[in-house]
Amino acid sequence: MIRLENIEVSFGDFTAIPDLNLHVRPGEFFTLLGPSGCGKTTALRTLAGFIEPTRGTVHIDGKNVTRLPSDKRQVGMVFQNYALFPSMSVWENIAFGLRVRKEKTADSNRLVREIARRVELSDEQLGKSVAELSGGQQQRVAVARALVLRPKILLLDEPLSNLDAKLRHQLRQQLKDLQSEFGITTVYVTHDQDEALAMSDRVAVFNKGAVEQVGTPQDIYDRSSTEFVCNFIGDSSPLTAEFVAELNRLCGGGLSPDANSYLRVEKASLTPPANGGTAVGLSGTVVSRTYHGLHSRYVVRSRGADIRLLVREDGGVHPEAGGEATVYVQPDHVLQYHPDTGAALAKQDQAASLP
Repeated sequence: MIRLENIEVSFGDFTAIPDLNLHVRPGEFFTLLGPSGCGKTTALRTLAGFIEPTRGTVHIDGKNVTRLPSDKRQVGMVFQNYALFPSMSVWENIAFGLRVRKEKTADSNRLVREIARRVELSDEQLGKSVAELSGGQQQRVAVARALVLRPKILLLDEPLSNLDAKLRHQLRQQLKDLQSEFGITTVYVTHDQDEALAMSDRVAVFNKGAVEQVGTPQDIYDRSSTEFVCNFIGDSSPLTAEFVAELNRLCGGGLSPDANSYLRVEKASLTPPANGGTAVGLSGTVVSRTYHGLHSRYVVRSRGADIRLLVREDGGVHPEAGGEATVYVQPDHVLQYHPDTGAALAKQDQAASLP
């Protein structure tokens, strides 16, 4: 559906994107994820036609659109601040693109009513000024304005970033539901890893203009292919060489003592796993405990490593700070990376010292 091939984007002497290759499948919810300034919005605007690449090609539905203006690409765009017209009613905002396209009045009215119903905007709301709407309602207007033109692709540039945490959590599910209902190919930009994991079919993690990894949310999280992805996604504890050596001693080897090693917070526990498995216990001292409602977050120091982990409030052991505790870890949950390249170690590399 979408192909970006060998895309380079430069602004004077600065190269924002050196060499980008991406493929987005039809009907997919595809997210560009990364920190501020990493190139994800530049990539989205290049796809939209707002930025012309200095090299490479953009293909949509098998057609080379690299030199086509944005209004000829059949893409709908929802901006971070929604870019709604405050002097117009909700109806007029949704119908704006249809007016520019010179649709017949009867057809325009039908399309506006149809899209408003599908995004759950009432007739009363259609007559209001956008300033009278809540943040969530304004977002639905912005989505409706994009979808009423029946684009092949919907582009969303951090549309939830200006909302409070509770509303953001609620609306991301509504956005995903809308995308699923319409079945439209969607490219979504965010710096919020929780949004990316919860909403996406696949994720591309950006770093300094380059894509570090493309995969499903589970691939990105459980099998982070670089040290950057591991540290950017989720919450992990860095492990010391002493901690890794003790794991090796207890389980008979299998981990590289020289690699940069990490453990996801939910992969460690203060009790043996219910399913048995290959978990081994390492003694330690509780550094801190903080209460978060459904769970408490612990830091346990063992072999020089501060292991962060979660314990549900309705079960498990709850030692106090300063007390002793045993941390249970399955060695195959440890993520290891080459200290020079940051690349994930293959299994055959983990059992030996690195060059």
